[in-house]
Amino acid sequence: MRNKQLILPDQFEPENHWYPKALNATIHPMINFFLNLDQERVITRYCHMHPIVSKRMLREVLNHKTKYFLWAGADLLNVTSAAGKRQMVVIENNSCPSGQKSMPLVDDNQEQGSYRLMVERTFKPYLKNLRNKIKGGLAVLYDKNPMEVSGYAEVIADVMKEPVHYVSCYTNEEDPNIKFIEGVLHVNYNQEWIPIRAAFRYVTQKPWNRIPINSKTRILNPIIACLAGGRNKMVAAKAYDIYNAELQEYGLKINIPETIWDVRKDEIPLWVKKMGGHAVIKVPYSNAGQGVYTIVNQEELDAFMQLKFDYDLFIVQSLIGNSNWSSTTSAGKLYHVGTIPNNKNQTFVADIRMMVSSTENGIKPLCSYARRAAEPLVDNIESGTDSWSMLGTNLSIKNPDGSWGSDTNRLVLMDRRDFNKLGVGLDDLIEAYIQTVLSMVAIDKMAQTLINKQGKFRLKLFKSLNDDQSLLDEILIN
Repeated sequence: MRNKQLILPDQFEPENHWYPKALNATIHPMINFFLNLDQERVITRYCHMHPIVSKRMLREVLNHKTKYFLWAGADLLNVTSAAGKRQMVVIENNSCPSGQKSMPLVDDNQEQGSYRLMVERTFKPYLKNLRNKIKGGLAVLYDKNPMEVSGYAEVIADVMKEPVHYVSCYTNEEDPNIKFIEGVLHVNYNQEWIPIRAAFRYVTQKPWNRIPINSKTRILNPIIACLAGGRNKMVAAKAYDIYNAELQEYGLKINIPETIWDVRKDEIPLWVKKMGGHAVIKVPYSNAGQGVYTIVNQEELDAFMQLKFDYDLFIVQSLIGNSNWSSTTSAGKLYHVGTIPNNKNQTFVADIRMMVSSTENGIKPLCSYARRAAEPLVDNIESGTDSWSMLGTNLSIKNPDGSWGSDTNRLVLMDRRDFNKLGVGLDDLIEAYIQTVLSMVAIDKMAQTLINKQGKFRLKLFKSLNDDQSLLDEILIN
């Protein structure tokens, strides 16, 4: 599709919005069963498996009314300890998650799948009582993933029964398609600037440098959700830490790798050494697999230290690897469960994406898929080993011209053929869902803290949490 067009109702064609391998896939019965579990059954089962968890608090979490972070997708690793205790660990939670194009239909008679669920359950209710405030149209903004985003645009046109402006929003566009006039988003259509009352946003790369925090146009998700943790791993780590302290007495916890934040580049070798020479270094504001560096030997650390970055602060996290080479932490070592061995007896690292959204009946799962690493996990690290090929699972590929591609060979569908390779069961799926919701609520609470009662951004508070001048210089407040 072109980078700017008007989408009319009745334009949705399924083959344009699913990967070919997902288009005719049959959903795995366990995934279908999980997606159809009602909330009370989930709570009962989870508390049966985790007797110290408070049913009341878990119910409160799952029914949390998110104010800013309404649509989320967490990336989770299935890990185990030396004693065999398995858990789902949150690597990050994303404020503009992908997933629809990889999800087999739950109901073959509903050809718009969970695209439509997302729009009907979350986007449409978010627009209630808007027409009296801002007169204008609807828009979908994007900077990658047109296959999926155009699907949302077409479904929104169908559900809302009106045209939708489908508009690119790349960083440093020579002739931008959008601008804000007195806080209202306008899009350029036929050389005329059209006011927009509400927008669906799939803008992932530094969205705060072209979309302001204070917007009169209602945007899903608003930019504050990104800064509070949805696209900011630094603040997310602090949001998880704060929420975990609140949850402790109820037996609930967001499982995350051991995380050291506010690390300056010259301090990184010290923290890597403390973790036994194995660690993950992250540029806090990157995504789609960019800005993440796995370190398992001195060569990889030396190569990282030679790189130049736009930002001043980093995150260092414990590395989850194989039983012979994982980071040493205060809680011991964690190892990848990985996929079921293939016919060559090779096990691959895989992560699971769980997408959820806020509805009038609580936070509900929408879709899921998994991704595996390019190379199998090895027992022993040798000199010259490329750890990212064994540990990196993201499918996004950034092309030299700045465009994005995807390595779908490593996509693991939740269908009858692929799902069994993951080696996860129903309780693992429930755990992944609850971990996703917990991390989503933590970020939403942080977002609420960062906006004052007058609806303005609390810059001083944000700076105290994330004092990185290069980032602060990028943020558009009004």
